[in-house]
Amino acid sequence: MKMTHRARHAAVAVVAAATIGGSGIAVGAATAAPAATSAAATSTGPATTASPPATGGDARASYADVVRQVLPSVVLISTGEGLGSGVVLDRSGNIVTNAHVAGNATEFKVQVPGDTSPRSARLVGSYQADDLAVIRVDDPSGLQPAKFGDSDKAQAGDVVLAVGNPLGLSGSVTSGIISATGRVVAEPASADGKVGATLPDAIQTSAPINPGNSGGALVTTAGEVIGIPTLTASGAQGGTQVQGIGFAIPSNLARDIAQQLTTSGSVTNSHRAAIGAQVGTVTGRDGTPAGTGIVAVTDGGPADRAGLKAGDIIEAVDGVATRDPQALAGALATADPGDEITLSITRETQRLTVNLTLGELPGN
Repeated sequence: MKMTHRARHAAVAVVAAATIGGSGIAVGAATAAPAATSAAATSTGPATTASPPATGGDARASYADVVRQVLPSVVLISTGEGLGSGVVLDRSGNIVTNAHVAGNATEFKVQVPGDTSPRSARLVGSYQADDLAVIRVDDPSGLQPAKFGDSDKAQAGDVVLAVGNPLGLSGSVTSGIISATGRVVAEPASADGKVGATLPDAIQTSAPINPGNSGGALVTTAGEVIGIPTLTASGAQGGTQVQGIGFAIPSNLARDIAQQLTTSGSVTNSHRAAIGAQVGTVTGRDGTPAGTGIVAVTDGGPADRAGLKAGDIIEAVDGVATRDPQALAGALATADPGDEITLSITRETQRLTVNLTLGELPGN
């Protein structure tokens, strides 16, 4: 598939389990404000498009009660760069969303369902590694916290609803099923060379996720939030969106990171593995990625203890090719701190095999 873009024109690669794949994914990010304003002007109320399960059950089934329960907890977030969604965490005014929705902003406008005017909010903290952020409204009166479920219990075939504000259409709802769990989805490096976020345990869903859904809620038919919609697939022909392939950050991870951000303003325990080195893409003679080069090694870190040096090229992790930093991040996403991995590296003209005990990815 051809890779397309989110609002900031970033492509991502999806990896099933620890296998590197080539599918094209685009983030269902905050949509550009002008387009959202135009679309929203045609809406006279919540655009509820939920439908009954595709197979089995009563064809007259309705999710209206679930929608009424969830809608008050999903807000519209606007920045100078665009629009996105957020989920109310508590009555103190904390709202969880995607880091790419928050972007570089520190102040926001939040439209709460039922309010006639937006409320001011400020950034509490953001953690790019998991694409999560928390903002806090100045006036928390009347906020209705969402009910979060246990995402570890999510399984393929469960009916889910995606609730958010695609194109600024407040309170929009789409339906589908959980297609798979445990997907590894990695964003590419940014323009300044920083490795993009890698989501290690994403929920794949067939519920349509569109620009503006990011940061919203993926909920069960019991009204429990089990995920934060973040990514949507794109096709090979002109980068058009592929309906029925979307991804959400599991609610258990979202709550854990959000709790750390609200408590200290930063993430102190990432629970994620790292090799303890700065890396970059090594380009072959034909201009294509040929490996992950070590730029610098953290003193006393895992790479340093394993004898790795700046200039080494990591070609594979446990036999999985790592042609660029995104592939390396994908290979590490399913590992835990303390796990031992085997690296295949090139050092000048030598090919070496190095065993390395992983450390923990630093917080922020």
